[in-house]
Amino acid sequence: MSSSPRTWPAAAAAVGFPVSVKTITMSKGPRAKTFVFLDLEATGLPSVDPEIAELSLFAVHRSSLEDPECDESGSPLPPRVMDKLTLCMSPKYPFTAKASEITGLSREGLGRCGKAGFDGTVVRTLQAFLSRQEGPVCLVAHNGFNYDFPLLCTELRRLGAHLPQDTICLDTLVALQDLDRAHGHGTRAQGGKSYSLGSLFCCYFQAEPSAAHSAEGDVHTLLMVFLHRAAELLAWADEQALSWAHVEPMYVPPDDPRLED
Repeated sequence: MSSSPRTWPAAAAAVGFPVSVKTITMSKGPRAKTFVFLDLEATGLPSVDPEIAELSLFAVHRSSLEDPECDESGSPLPPRVMDKLTLCMSPKYPFTAKASEITGLSREGLGRCGKAGFDGTVVRTLQAFLSRQEGPVCLVAHNGFNYDFPLLCTELRRLGAHLPQDTICLDTLVALQDLDRAHGHGTRAQGGKSYSLGSLFCCYFQAEPSAAHSAEGDVHTLLMVFLHRAAELLAWADEQALSWAHVEPMYVPPDDPRLED
């Protein structure tokens, strides 16, 4: 544990990227043993107080990221050993038209399939999934500090639920922007190119990602983008990953105790 304090999100500020967590002074966090890649689909943008409708996680041990297998062309392959969890849930309020168009989800469709909301069963399933992984666990999401992490925090806080105390989190959007600015990475640093997840995948693999805007499809794309820059991102995570305890909820939800399911 480093004794010298540092201010986060200094890296995000350096690249001019807004984040939705408080600027804090903290010591170096734990070195993650498992990286849990996360994506969620929700009912809309932050301005409408969205709800999670689909959640997907891929848990990969650090050793599989440090020494990834590659195909004949040298491109990384997905790790053979990883745990996966994908859940759909019916929100209390409707999707915006745009969110429904992008995700292919609707409250009516989820209801017809008998899906319950983000409730105590979802919380316990998520906690059990994370407890199976060697800790500390690092949650990884693209644009995570502006969307995925605050929204997940909102849903958990609404139910009085928590993640393990040593959970940390990494936003690959912030990390890749910071790495490219600092080191002049050839594929991204010039020309104001897009850092969207799909654009990064296209740049790294010269192909379109599959199943975009499904939570599981986007997690697979995120994992492959991470693998392409794994050594750099692992080192960045060791220095810059933020404790989950400092993530603030996206909004304060109304009283809606779904813990009793």
